[in-house]
Amino acid sequence: NYRVQMVSGGTELDMRGRCSAGQRVLASIIIRLALAETFCIDCGILALDEPTTNLDEENARSLALMLQQIIRDRSQQRNFQLIVITHDEKFAQMIGRRTFCEHYWYVHKDENQHSKILRQ
Repeated sequence: NYRVQMVSGGTELDMRGRCSAGQRVLASIIIRLALAETFCIDCGILALDEPTTNLDEENARSLALMLQQIIRDRSQQRNFQLIVITHDEKFAQMIGRRTFCEHYWYVHKDENQHSKILRQ
């Protein structure tokens, strides 16, 4: 059994019944990433599929900042890869794809609705 708590105004509060759906989603992602960091020493890959689903802009920004910190912390690890599958271009910009990565793959549909994959 466990409880998830948040800090509001310097006071620890149980999250149950006190947070939005987006805050619960964000907390769930953070807990999963923390577990991966704890149990997967030197794990090379972190994958997130549509991590901003159900997040408002403020929570998406918080997630992006947390991912930036993970990227900075793991930047010296030779086998580290972060895979983010998202339709949210703004989120991709927020995590600093041009700052933190050598390249990324951009998948989109052309004018004929054919999928195109570009290395950028």
